[in-house]
Amino acid sequence: MKLEVEGLTVYFPYESIYPEQVEYMRELKRALDAGGHALLEMPTGTGKTAALLSLIVSYSIHNPQLKLKLLYCTRTVHEMEKTLAELRLLASHLPNSTNILALGLSSRKNLCINPHVLSAQSRDSVDASCRRLTASWVRTLAHHNPQLPTCPFFEAYDRASSAGPDALLLPPGVYTLGDLRSFGRSKGWCPYFLARHMIRYANVVVYSYQYLLDPKVATIISKEMHKECVVVFDEAHNIDNVCIEALSVSIRKQTLEGATRNLTQMSHEIERLKATDAGRLRAEYNRLVEGLAQRGNLAITDAWLGNPALPDDILKEAVPGNIRRAEHFLSVLRRLVQYLKSRLLTEKVETENPVNFCAAINSQAGIDQKMLKFCYDRLHSLMLTLEITNTDEFMHIQTVCDFATLVSTYARGFSIIIEPYDERMPTIPDPVLQLSCHDASLAIKPVFDRFQSVIITSGTLSPIDLYPRLLNFSPVISCSFTMSLTRDCICPMVLTRGSDQLPVSTKFDMRSDPGVVRNYGRLLLEMVAAVPDGIVCFFVSYSYMDGIVNNWNEMGILQDVMQHKLVFIETQDVVETTLALDNYRKACDCGRGAVFFSVARGKVAEGIDFDRHYGRLVIMFGVPFQYTLSRILLARLEYLRETFQIKEGDFLTFDALRQAAQCVGRVIRSKADYGMMIFADKRYSRHDKRSKLPGWILSHLHDAHLNLSTDMALHIAREFLRRMAQPYDKTGCGSKKTLLSEEDVMKMSEGAMDTY
Repeated sequence: MKLEVEGLTVYFPYESIYPEQVEYMRELKRALDAGGHALLEMPTGTGKTAALLSLIVSYSIHNPQLKLKLLYCTRTVHEMEKTLAELRLLASHLPNSTNILALGLSSRKNLCINPHVLSAQSRDSVDASCRRLTASWVRTLAHHNPQLPTCPFFEAYDRASSAGPDALLLPPGVYTLGDLRSFGRSKGWCPYFLARHMIRYANVVVYSYQYLLDPKVATIISKEMHKECVVVFDEAHNIDNVCIEALSVSIRKQTLEGATRNLTQMSHEIERLKATDAGRLRAEYNRLVEGLAQRGNLAITDAWLGNPALPDDILKEAVPGNIRRAEHFLSVLRRLVQYLKSRLLTEKVETENPVNFCAAINSQAGIDQKMLKFCYDRLHSLMLTLEITNTDEFMHIQTVCDFATLVSTYARGFSIIIEPYDERMPTIPDPVLQLSCHDASLAIKPVFDRFQSVIITSGTLSPIDLYPRLLNFSPVISCSFTMSLTRDCICPMVLTRGSDQLPVSTKFDMRSDPGVVRNYGRLLLEMVAAVPDGIVCFFVSYSYMDGIVNNWNEMGILQDVMQHKLVFIETQDVVETTLALDNYRKACDCGRGAVFFSVARGKVAEGIDFDRHYGRLVIMFGVPFQYTLSRILLARLEYLRETFQIKEGDFLTFDALRQAAQCVGRVIRSKADYGMMIFADKRYSRHDKRSKLPGWILSHLHDAHLNLSTDMALHIAREFLRRMAQPYDKTGCGSKKTLLSEEDVMKMSEGAMDTY
């Protein structure tokens, strides 16, 4: 259908549209018109992706002079594929004269078609296997000696692209990762480097958050993106955590032992090079005198990671004289590794700021701040000079140099925390030195500064006013939308006590109470007997889930549950969890019914949908607060209080409630779906906790559902399921119309129909 949104003709790939999608498009258009950033919270299952893509693509079609490009960032490959499938549907509804090129970009592991390279296990190993066949020096040697192995797919791609840098190799269309692999096989070209080459010409690029937020990757992949890009971060409720992880580094004893081995290996290479090709080392030295930027544009196969922090102007400076010679630089790294080893020998927790830490390195190891600042780029330069291709074996020394560059670049927003053991297991020595970033705005600031519009959107952004403070930006549009429904297909409940009227909670002083454990078990048992198909249970942590499931097993509750439904459990092993999910779905499909035990903040909570019969009920056992004794968390809370005036309690509650909302939101993925949500903890009945849930959940949380016992919740669940079994009008009528035609939208825009 075609609809008008404030004078803009929008091409929409479906015959009808939800009222909230129209409102969402309207606010999005205002943000694009203003050339500013936006925060938009859209209820889950209301077609957020379709609305986003339709509006932005239509906006670029009707404003060709702006040359808009859409960078759509997702968290997982699964979400990337769903977005590209939606985009393909939209492309089929665009005018015939429109040529759109859209593609996904992921790691070599997801795009490579060379069986020899793919035989490697991990992503880093696949990257290294690729470099062994495609590095510029490897290809030069192979040119003189055809017996040396190279990648036939890359060679074919390189020949095809040699027509010039602007050679368009990919015809217009929408390409998923599978499409790129198929196209690569048909042409004999490398899909990964083809996608890397084509993103500069594409109208829409769908890729991971890391490609924009992690400076090491962003400087390589996204450096050529121009200002006229519209950046969308989808499912961005945890974007502050992604930013912090991108600039945080952990160093353990194993890291330093590996770094020592790396330095020994590099030292042998330098000695070999001195004997066989000393000119190469001299050429590198002369280049470093001019500055790192003088290295020029590297071949696409030789640039693998950019600097984690350095601004461009520092790259133009001369590298400090005492690390220009390769052997001198290795000597500095040895002293740095030795110093870090000595710091790991501590028997008590130590916390320092970067300024004091750098001063201590200078006084005890004789390494000044400027030398540390250049460590990462100097290492990259040396690895290129030594022609090292097995980069996966040098991850340890790269981690140490990453740490050195970050600790010397940022004076604020970071802490160095050294812990001799994990507080939860004090008897097991496991020393770790962590450079912990506390300021999420550091990683995302270049994105806000560089691109004209950044759209942060998710189903759970409440309270929405906290995100501009956490990310330190000013959105031109900040809006939260409600869900229009013809029937109340969401039934949230707050359960505060068991059938015996004892309160239930996962508060630390109550969680191991036998009464709480038994009441949680009785709640699950009553629900599996009454609710058909699939039930998903979320726990606050892996350790709590292990403990309570073990207790239920000893009490015989688990055996009783399995009389009604099969039980599957998420583990920290990805393969095991994937297998458990597949079998859970099979059990739901065949009518046996199943229960899935999962963990808040885990993989399942973030990216797996339990739509339709796969999730008729979600039980959130407890409030998923972070581990509040974590030194890193305490340091971050202190920084947020001092810098952004965000109180500790406010942030902890906000973080816990967004995780809880994300968990229960898995149950409803469309308006035709229905499901129940049980918040099983007495703390949810408090207004200061409950009010931080998204508006679309709160609007269905009636006062009568706020302080329930197990038997009352069971009665409400039975009544709800009986109501959902009745036939209903999907489009609604009158003021409750939830599916709009082109005519309805026209009337709505003219003000003749007041939907809200």
